[in-house]
Amino acid sequence: MVNRHANRLVLALGIVLMLGGCSLAPTYHTPTLPPMPASFKEGDTAWKAAAPADQAPRGYWWTVYGDETLNRLETKLDADNPSLAAALARYDEASAFESQLNAGLFPQLGAMASPLRARQSNNRPLRGSNQPNEYDSHTVGIEADYDLDLWGRIRNEVGQGHALAQASQADLASAKLSLEARLADDYVRLRGYDIQVGILQNALEAYQRALNLTENRHGGGVASGLDVSRAQTQLDDAQAQVTDVLAQRALTEHAIAALVGEPASSFAIAVAQNQPQVPVTPVGVPSTLLERRPDIAAAERRVFAANAGIGVARAAFFPDLSLSGSFGFQNTGMDNLLAVGNRFWALGPLATLNIFDAGLRRAQLREAHAQFDEASAGYRFTVLGAFRDVEDDLALLHQLGIEAQQEDAAFVAAQQTLNIATNRYREGIVNYLDVVTAQTAALSTQRNAETIRTRRLQASVDLIRALGGGWTRDAAGIDTVTTAETNTSNKTVAQ
Repeated sequence: MVNRHANRLVLALGIVLMLGGCSLAPTYHTPTLPPMPASFKEGDTAWKAAAPADQAPRGYWWTVYGDETLNRLETKLDADNPSLAAALARYDEASAFESQLNAGLFPQLGAMASPLRARQSNNRPLRGSNQPNEYDSHTVGIEADYDLDLWGRIRNEVGQGHALAQASQADLASAKLSLEARLADDYVRLRGYDIQVGILQNALEAYQRALNLTENRHGGGVASGLDVSRAQTQLDDAQAQVTDVLAQRALTEHAIAALVGEPASSFAIAVAQNQPQVPVTPVGVPSTLLERRPDIAAAERRVFAANAGIGVARAAFFPDLSLSGSFGFQNTGMDNLLAVGNRFWALGPLATLNIFDAGLRRAQLREAHAQFDEASAGYRFTVLGAFRDVEDDLALLHQLGIEAQQEDAAFVAAQQTLNIATNRYREGIVNYLDVVTAQTAALSTQRNAETIRTRRLQASVDLIRALGGGWTRDAAGIDTVTTAETNTSNKTVAQ
């Protein structure tokens, strides 16, 4: 008889363990994407494919620009930016929620102690005639509960929470990369304004000399008052341009102060005339975007979480089985509470099954499928947007490079025209209108050339951001989940 009961117990435990490995979540597959192109369409010889040991900048990606002030500002942003601190808090929140879900995989153990003094009603139903009106009731004990999770509901909730925590980690990386790129963009723009001011100040000196020359010629009766007026107008206009550029520089400096977490009133960046060089950034092959973009990783992890959510919704259609047990001591206030005769215990299973819910569970399952479809569409949208970002920046860099060469050539020609016009004016061959026209063209082309240079640097910053900066899925512990891993371990990350 004992062997028969033991065999039944072993068989029951075996069935429970077997069912405990079940999961009602669908087999996970990464959403289907369009075929990956072999190379980026807008790439040219200046943007080479990355070899295994020649990857795009990792970690402190901004160091490719070789600017110590930028390096210092980026480090300060990582430490003090309030938006980044908020993103970190959101990741900590998601990680804590994952830990809460993970606790459901283990038995819950609790202790209780209840020393009571009580009085029962004289008219209590079924009260015995010899029962006292007032009595003590002392109870101490422990209780354990364990959900057997036969259908994988808890495990899918844990997998869902883990994937969402990973998505939050990728969101943090995405926010960090976006803020770092914004800071680099603002810094490049600020240095561009510094160079523009230098160009304008040089022009002011030249215009002042030209005004002095014109006034001398006017005093000698050689030049007209119209020439003097034109020279004065050119000088005043250049001074107004300096004022405008200084205003734009101040606004940019204030934006940088906010990014690095400092009050704009006490923050300043010294003027410098050096502008970083446009780096040659290895772009890799298009498929590497799936590994290097944190927003793509976050979108994919949310698809996995939604897939696990289907398993949670499906498990609601099946019985929930748990085991509970308790052990302790109880008496009516006498001594020797822990005596053998005062002990009590209970052990047994609890099964619950919802028989009628007016379609609630079916609606929840449809909702879970819809959430999966939404997450899958969001993943594909993010991937397509990533390809567009890279192609946009490659095209912009390529065309700006050509435009820069053309504008440099235009400036050389304009400078030659200005020299000729100035010399001919000194000789009295032409009037001052020709000089003004040449001055305007020379200044405009020089400023345009510097503007294009700034835009190229900004485009290179945006290209690095579009390529994922220094972030990688493997470095963040987010690996692609294979079908086999999903089926056997139901984990979101291969350990």
